[in-house]
Amino acid sequence: MTTTDTAIYASPVDTEAHGEYRIVRDPDDPRPLYRFDGRIRSDGSTPFAPEAGRYHLYSGWFCPWAQRVVITRSLANLDDVISLSYVDGRRDGRGWAFRQPNGPDPVNGFTLLRQAYDATEPGFDGHVSVPTLWDRSTATVASNQFRSIGIDLATRFQHLATPLVETYPAQLASEIDALDEWVGPAINQGVYVAAGDGEANLAARTRLLDALADLDHRLAGRRYLVGDTITEADIRLWVTLVRFDVGPNARRQIVSGLDVFPNVWAYARDLYTVPAFRSSTDLLSFSQPGAIVPAWHEPTDRARLAEPGTA
Repeated sequence: MTTTDTAIYASPVDTEAHGEYRIVRDPDDPRPLYRFDGRIRSDGSTPFAPEAGRYHLYSGWFCPWAQRVVITRSLANLDDVISLSYVDGRRDGRGWAFRQPNGPDPVNGFTLLRQAYDATEPGFDGHVSVPTLWDRSTATVASNQFRSIGIDLATRFQHLATPLVETYPAQLASEIDALDEWVGPAINQGVYVAAGDGEANLAARTRLLDALADLDHRLAGRRYLVGDTITEADIRLWVTLVRFDVGPNARRQIVSGLDVFPNVWAYARDLYTVPAFRSSTDLLSFSQPGAIVPAWHEPTDRARLAEPGTA
């Protein structure tokens, strides 16, 4: 460990000493890898009430699932209600750690994120992941389920902060979730399989490109995926789009570029102009070496689609 003033950091990544990160599971162990699924409720039905200053979000710049929650936190206007910090983007067998330049753990002074999990379940043997929502009141991990954390942040704190955008309105929730049923497998998960050359990879590539073509058609006449403003549907898709050409498609083995789908590409750039999306993005944290970064600042004219009679 290295101590700088009051900040305590993990020692450097050392795979020779600690091995590669992996999870050793007993095949007869029925417990899930993502083990903590606490929900935030104000009716006393769970241990986790929506209170200002109670929760801390551990995130990672590199992780699309964590970025979803960070974007939702900002759009829900919770930056001053729920604190945030980032783990280092490198890991060895100890899992995610706190190092410079992302800073120390500001809540517990942990050097490893695993310590938060061990504090919640001694000897924890599941997946140490980001995002992780920490509860200061119980000194435990409330949840490491990225989907439900995002929904709870979007819906459970409106008595404490007026949302900049209501990203999971009740009247659109079923449509948002229905869209995710095919966008999730085909794009969010499928994009990483689509980059290979085997039979399963080629099948995933076909599903991915078909889904992007469908979305390109959908976005030709509407600014956002669901309704007339940004929702969870846009957040869930966008974190994959921003990684597409510098990550899984960095060598252009899937397609020549996201701009093959002009409406999807313009839609992605349009969302990049929103501070919550742009400020939560560190392209270097997830770009492959030598990847060519697309022109994210290139302007779009998609605002016209929000005007009556233009869709």
